[in-house]
Amino acid sequence: MSLGLHYKNQEQIFREIETDTPYLEYPLFQNTGIVKHGFSTRLGGVSEGYYSSLNLSFTRGDDEEAVHENFRRIGNAIGVRCEDMVFTQQTHTTNVRVVTNEDRGMGIMRPRSYTDVDGLVTNIPGICLVTFFADCVPLYFVDPVKKVIGLSHSGWRGTVGKIGKVTVKQMEGQYGCNPGDILAAVGPSICQDCYEVSLDVIEQFKEHFEEKDWPDLFYGKENGKYQLNLWKANELIFQEAGIQKSHIAVTNLCTHCNSDLLYSHRTTGDKRGNLCAFLALRE
Repeated sequence: MSLGLHYKNQEQIFREIETDTPYLEYPLFQNTGIVKHGFSTRLGGVSEGYYSSLNLSFTRGDDEEAVHENFRRIGNAIGVRCEDMVFTQQTHTTNVRVVTNEDRGMGIMRPRSYTDVDGLVTNIPGICLVTFFADCVPLYFVDPVKKVIGLSHSGWRGTVGKIGKVTVKQMEGQYGCNPGDILAAVGPSICQDCYEVSLDVIEQFKEHFEEKDWPDLFYGKENGKYQLNLWKANELIFQEAGIQKSHIAVTNLCTHCNSDLLYSHRTTGDKRGNLCAFLALRE
C-alpha cells in the first residue's frame, strides 16, 4: 500500500496552503480509527530562507519562535497538542524508549531527561510520539488490538541494527502485543536510486541480511559504489519481526526526488530544515 496525501493531490496542497498545513498520512492507519498520525512536508510554516517553510528542528539554527509556531500549525492540522508531544533524541542507535505520562512535552515544552533514543513506544492515549527526518526512514507501528503505538527513526545504521524489530520486541515485552496484529509502515525517505553508499556499508548489510535478499537490497555500479534500498530492507525487517505482509505499507515518496516538497540532506546538506513523523492514540 502506498502513501496517501492528506489532500487529494499535490496541486490541492498548494491551493490550500494559506489556510491549512498539509501533511501526509496512511489509509492503513486511518482505517483503524484509533490513531492520529502524519508526516510533515516543507509547506505551511513560517520559517524563512533555506528553512522555508515548515522547519521542525530547534537545532539547525532557525528562529526558535518560528519553529514553535510551525509545531503549533502541524499539531493543529493533525489534531495533537504541543504539550502532549514527546521527542526522540536521535543518534542512530537502536534504543527504543517506553513513553509514560511523565514524558509529556519532552523536547518541545521542556528539556529531555534522556539521550540516544531513536524509537518510542506507548499505550497512553493523547501522547504524541515525534521523530525527525531529512532522508532517513520513518517507521510507524500501530497495534489496534492492544492499542499500542511505536515510532522509530531508521537510517542505514538503524536498519542494519534492525530498529524496526527492536521496536516490535518492545511492544511485545512491555504491552503483550502480538506481532501478527501490528500494522506497520515505511514512511517518506530516500529511495534506492538516490541512495549511493560505499562498500563498507554494503558489507554490513551482507552480514545482517540473508544472501537471497541481496539482489533486492542493493546493486553495484562501475564507480565501485552501491545503490541501497532502505525501503525494502525495513519491509524485510518487519516480516522478520512477525508482522504480516498484508499489514505493511511502504512509501512511494522519495525525499531526494521531491526536495521541493520534503527536506533532503542529500539535496542541500546542512542547509535545510527537518521533517517530522507524528503518531498518537486517540483519547
